[in-house]
Amino acid sequence: MNNFSDMLSQAKKMQEKMREVQENLKNIEVEGIAGGNLVRVVLKGNHEMKSIYVDAKAKKEKDEIINDLIIAAYNDARDKLKKKTSEEVAKATGIPNLPFDLKMPF
Repeated sequence: MNNFSDMLSQAKKMQEKMREVQENLKNIEVEGIAGGNLVRVVLKGNHEMKSIYVDAKAKKEKDEIINDLIIAAYNDARDKLKKKTSEEVAKATGIPNLPFDLKMPF
């Protein structure tokens, strides 16, 4: 029975640590770039978009191309954010490749 109590205690500690990590992740910002720096998108750790920058040179392009550049910059930022959050979670928990949005069952 003592082993179960220890496991439960460790799980609760991990849950608290994950809450702390999730709170800290909200402060992360990453920048995605597309078109050789013609378009930049900044995402916050909670995937909220903070800003979009479109260079004047890009604005001369067709709308379709500008849209593609914005999407590419967003996707670049999203990928960087996934990597950064995974790194931060691994650092905090000592467990590599643990998803940052892990929900404990209790």
